[in-house]
Amino acid sequence: MKAAQAPAAPDPVATAKAQTDSNVKTATTTQQLNMVDQSTPYGSVNYGQSGTWADGTPKYTNTVTLSPQEQAKQDQQWQFDGLVNNLGIDQTKRLATLLSQPVNINNDATEARLSDLASKRLDPMFDKRWAALETNLANQGIAPGSQAYTDARDAFGRERNDAYDQLALTGRAQAVQEALTERNQPINEITALMNGGQVTQPNFMGTPTTQVAPTDVAGITNAAYQGALQSQQINQSGNNALYGALGSLGGAALGGWASGGFKKAMA
Repeated sequence: MKAAQAPAAPDPVATAKAQTDSNVKTATTTQQLNMVDQSTPYGSVNYGQSGTWADGTPKYTNTVTLSPQEQAKQDQQWQFDGLVNNLGIDQTKRLATLLSQPVNINNDATEARLSDLASKRLDPMFDKRWAALETNLANQGIAPGSQAYTDARDAFGRERNDAYDQLALTGRAQAVQEALTERNQPINEITALMNGGQVTQPNFMGTPTTQVAPTDVAGITNAAYQGALQSQQINQSGNNALYGALGSLGGAALGGWASGGFKKAMA
């Protein structure tokens, strides 16, 4: 009887390649199941194969197409961005000249600023008050040169001087602040231009996620090998037992012939 042959062990290189091929196919199938095209009032999302990678696996492209309305808004945004960027660049060039000159807030500059504030704000106000006072005095019959006229004029002068003195005492901080504001205003305007409005992009729904369980090729191959090996071992054990039984029977037969046949031959 022919002895059972042991099964050949699996080729680890071939098994690894088979496992890799199975994993790649599983990953490709999973990716294809997850690439769900979308169509909304804002636009569409479509998937398509655009080629293959070096190992032959497919390469895909996700294409987003906006609706005509959304595309029009996007075009307007690009146009707006271009205009704002050009304006910001022009203003930045002007700002370079402005920033090259330090802010002058020393005493002379501040007093000059206060004088300017006085001429723009206090002078027109007191001119109107003096005109109204002269009209009121005339209506009362108080003529220039009279004591009453002189007293009214002196009181008006003191009020005016007090206002200018108060501006000199309390207006310094205001003068400095206005000088800084005048310096910072172009910077703030340019910053606002560079942070112009943005068009809200449409949101598409999230793509469903599907998972495909990979096939354990290596495990299946090893299990099959172990099963074949166990079967071979069982068969071999059976053969060994059979050979042992046949050997015992043969020995008994030879022993009987040797004892009986030999005696007859001697007689």
